[in-house]
Amino acid sequence: MQTKEIQIRDYNYPLPDERIAKFPLPERDSSKLLVYNRGEVSEDTFRSLPDYLPKGALMIFNNTKVIRARLHFRKRIALPQSGSGEGALIEIFLLEPASPVEYQENFIATSECSWYCLVGNSKKWKEGLLYGEFRIGGTSYTISAERVAPHGTSFGIRFRWEGGFAFSEVLESLGELPIPPYLNRKTEESDLRTYQTVYSKIKGSVAAPTAGLHFTERVLADLDAHGIEREELTLHVGAGTFKPVTMA
Repeated sequence: MQTKEIQIRDYNYPLPDERIAKFPLPERDSSKLLVYNRGEVSEDTFRSLPDYLPKGALMIFNNTKVIRARLHFRKRIALPQSGSGEGALIEIFLLEPASPVEYQENFIATSECSWYCLVGNSKKWKEGLLYGEFRIGGTSYTISAERVAPHGTSFGIRFRWEGGFAFSEVLESLGELPIPPYLNRKTEESDLRTYQTVYSKIKGSVAAPTAGLHFTERVLADLDAHGIEREELTLHVGAGTFKPVTMA
């Protein structure tokens, strides 16, 4: 088939909600492994992966780590009697750093930084600041969000906060780990562990590199025992991984 003959509808397939695993297995490497060998298809468990790889093979692992990229803010509105109150709830989803542009520099900022973000309920936020609250060491602090400028389908958002904490610390307190929308459930405490690869190190992704979620320390050790080399790189995964396929 020629590339020009491919249609978007060719990628459509039924996926009933009851066929989607809402939570991973207790043992990651107990997941099914599809094996294709010279035209023959069979099934095994993921922990058997090293048995199918040739000695001397090289595997590259993406050591990115998912951040708590989903933030919730509220508008402050003026009230005739009490003076102020809380307005609409606005969700801000971090995509990538705008200033400082380097991830690590952005995460160590201690009072202000900017990100390109998706904004939920954006019609309720035409202007003004949004406010959120985070707690560190038993004390509450305030963080504000200011919409700076549109950036394609996203917005540039400037964050300013109190306390002199690194932005990474603020996210750990304020943010919510974003799990795939097709799971149709809220983030739970267990996701903080299971929605990361066991070799994740460098913060920056807003979605997990899912091909690596089935690896365990046992499988990694078995790869070494089979003489399979391992290297790492860092490739942060963006929200585009959840977007529908479209033709350029």
